[in-house]
Amino acid sequence: MNSRRLKIILIAVIVLLLIPFISMQFTDEVNWGPLDFVVAGVLLLAAGLVFDLVIRKVKNANYRIAIIIAVLIALLLIWAELAVGVFGTPFSGN
Repeated sequence: MNSRRLKIILIAVIVLLLIPFISMQFTDEVNWGPLDFVVAGVLLLAAGLVFDLVIRKVKNANYRIAIIIAVLIALLLIWAELAVGVFGTPFSGN
């Protein structure tokens, strides 16, 4: 992997994690702990790395789009489960 691509992915993850961090300064509606930021960072970084891998390795545009959409849906489902417990797993939020 190109180090430039990795830097771009890391910057994107940091910028996305700044949104809840800054929101926590202005409202009590957002209440993340350190573990929440770590888990969100790992999820976003993993998704970004998979997106980069798919873009580099999959040549067929239709397959590329399908895989990226599938990964995005999986990311959103995991995020929703951890946040509010859509499926009621032991990992669900409150």
